[in-house]
Amino acid sequence: MNAQDLADVGARWQAAMLAGDWEAAWQQTDRIELPRRAAQGRPGFVRDASQLVWDGTPVAGRSVRVRCLRGLGDALQFMRFVPALQAQARELHFLVPPALLGLLQGAPGLGLVSNAWTDHPPPHEVEFEVMELAYACRSTPATVPPPYPLADWVRQREVFMLPARPEEWRVGLVWGASAWDGSRSIPLDRLDPLLRTPGVRFYDLQQEATERDARMVPLWRRTADALSAAAALLELDLVITIDGMPAHLAATLGRPTWLLLKHEADWRWGQSRSDTPWYPTMRLFRQPAPDDWDGVISEVTRALADEVKASRWR
Repeated sequence: MNAQDLADVGARWQAAMLAGDWEAAWQQTDRIELPRRAAQGRPGFVRDASQLVWDGTPVAGRSVRVRCLRGLGDALQFMRFVPALQAQARELHFLVPPALLGLLQGAPGLGLVSNAWTDHPPPHEVEFEVMELAYACRSTPATVPPPYPLADWVRQREVFMLPARPEEWRVGLVWGASAWDGSRSIPLDRLDPLLRTPGVRFYDLQQEATERDARMVPLWRRTADALSAAAALLELDLVITIDGMPAHLAATLGRPTWLLLKHEADWRWGQSRSDTPWYPTMRLFRQPAPDDWDGVISEVTRALADEVKASRWR
């Protein structure tokens, strides 16, 4: 395929995922991958960056390596597929970014978890990048496995206590994304209507912020590593966050998670819908128009007030 063909396939793939037609997206992936697999081994065959790591080799009875080459949130979202691989493989090595090592090392069903930056596992027969696993399994919204059961593992490893306040909801907030996509971030002052919601104690989970709001209880220093952050999230009633690693961590832990999305959201969140097959405890709030964070915050503020009011009658 030439560059234009690849761009066309990519556009159709993204459109299919946004529409929730995952099988149509996998068929677009097939257009690239199946000819590549047929050609590998021939003289002059060269891989290129558009191709997947997995070459189609079956997993059963073989040594398998799963690498995480993208973001922390991607690793958390797609590691749900790893236990099924481990059950079939002779051995499995799961290479994760250093930031996730303390959280995942030793967790059941993930094989031998090691540092993707420094460790060198033995030779393997089958290799995947973790995000390829949905394609390898031909998952659809109806068949995608639930998130990896991380909460029980975290509770065995770490205890994080917050003061008991039965009269208040405990809500964690993350408003800033990493620098590579600032359009996902919400200016702190836009959160003011939300922070005035009665009956709620807000907790600041934002790492590397340039400004803070004194109305939030600062937890960011105590949650700088993934394991401590996970233990803290388990203590909260709700997590409200932009699209980033904390959203995936909270939802993987099974915490109620409200995800605040920019107008042109990532392919994994589909279009229009307020729920997602990836996470049963997640609710999506979308910008009604580009850059309209005020509209999102107004909707979230009303929804939170309704939840707090309803909880008093339970």
